[in-house]
Amino acid sequence: MATAMMAAATTSVPLPALAVEMEKAALFDFNLTLPAITIEFLLLMVALDKLYFSPLGKFMDERDAKIRAELGGVKDASEEVRQLEEQAQAILKAARAEIAAALNKMKKETTTELEAKLDEGRRRVEAELVEALASLEGQKEEAIKALDAQIVSLSDEIVKKVLPSA
Repeated sequence: MATAMMAAATTSVPLPALAVEMEKAALFDFNLTLPAITIEFLLLMVALDKLYFSPLGKFMDERDAKIRAELGGVKDASEEVRQLEEQAQAILKAARAEIAAALNKMKKETTTELEAKLDEGRRRVEAELVEALASLEGQKEEAIKALDAQIVSLSDEIVKKVLPSA
């Protein structure tokens, strides 16, 4: 029912009045408004390009160039770091060789010193052994002499007791 009334109301409005209403409802006129808006748009584009986008693009280009330069510097530095690492490895290798040589030298010196002390100890022990053997030999000789003397005196006594005196 409501649509029927609207349709009746629309058909009851004369056509020229409808054209006037449509003209009032238009967003803008295409007479001089379109070129004016086009000119405003172009001026705004030029102004934004000169005031905003060009400086921003220049800044971004400079920043990009700076970043690329720093990256190139980092690549150069990485090569330098690699060379320094190689030098450090060479120095460490040389230091390890020096330490190994020093350890071997100390080991040889210590071994030589220990062998000398062992030889000295052996000589002392041998000297003491020779001295002790000589002392024992001397005591043996004295014991044999003492025994010989006792044997002679005992054999004389045995002979005296066994053989009657004649």
